Amino acid sequence: MSLTIRFLLYVTQWIAISKTEHAELLYWPRDGYHFTKGQQVVPVVLAELGKLMPHYTLGFVKEQEAYVPVALIGLGQGNLYLHPEGKWLGSYVPAALRGYPFRLAKQEEQTVLCIDQEQLTDEPSAKPLFDEEGQLASSVAQTIEFLQKCEENRQLTAACVGKLAAAGVIEPWPLQIGRGEGQEPLQVNGLHRISEQALNALDAETLHGLRGGPLSLAYAQMLSTHQLSQLTQRAELLANAASTQDVPENLDSVLDGAGDDDELMFDFDS
Repeated sequence: MSLTIRFLLYVTQWIAISKTEHAELLYWPRDGYHFTKGQQVVPVVLAELGKLMPHYTLGFVKEQEAYVPVALIGLGQGNLYLHPEGKWLGSYVPAALRGYPFRLAKQEEQTVLCIDQEQLTDEPSAKPLFDEEGQLASSVAQTIEFLQKCEENRQLTAACVGKLAAAGVIEPWPLQIGRGEGQEPLQVNGLHRISEQALNALDAETLHGLRGGPLSLAYAQMLSTHQLSQLTQRAELLANAASTQDVPENLDSVLDGAGDDDELMFDFDS
């Protein structure tokens, strides 16, 4: 059995928020992570590497001519970090998911704030986009600040990945993952990894040019491969739990003894 990984950040209809068009509308804030149900990978950034490594396998997916660092969260049957009720089965939620239902996007050479169209509503119990003075509501403004930090770090991350690619240390990853007793291994296509052999063969000058972010990302990816067994365990635990309708809210506590959920929305460092 084979699975081809493609870069896809939850499919939805994004529209730019307009004060003139949406001043009277409200929105439903993120209530769980149902929107990630079909995802196999999620993009990640340098600032969160320390929190990702204990719980995720990292790799790279090629998008057009560039490589994007990602965390692997599925094995073909959907997101293995997603509870049926929409909760995240883990101690850390990747930053790329936590800004929903908002995102920043380029529009006519400008960066604009967008929202998932399905989250707009006129229900009185929803949250306002704008305050009484016509300014963005405080919760929306806070989300913009978070998204801007994410974007700044995404650009820094992209520059670091570009240096790794230019050094020739990113290679296709012929990954096979066991799926439990009696099942053939899953052949995963489309992922890339750091070549340890190529990295070790770099000359001193090139290696010096990778100091800092690029090398941090390279070593994080290589070390994270120790988490591959988690994906198989998650698939087995979720399959067994589905038959009993008893899915634990934090699979990390079952798999590796991790602590409480980290839901500090706008703080990478804590």
